[in-house]
Amino acid sequence: MRKFEHRILHVTPDSFWSIKIDAQELTDTLNELGRQGWEVVSAVDTDISGTGVKALMFVLKRELP
Repeated sequence: MRKFEHRILHVTPDSFWSIKIDAQELTDTLNELGRQGWEVVSAVDTDISGTGVKALMFVLKRELP
């Protein structure tokens, strides 16, 4: 039976009042995690504490040896 470990990556805007997320930084981070064997299995947008400020949450997995 294959076994996996999971990781949550929560990406917030540059500042609390900003809605901008740095796409290049996110790409670099996901590529680095991919090189470590992580695979994105889900991505959702979230609302930070009911403020209306959006963030992204990624669920990643990788197979255990």
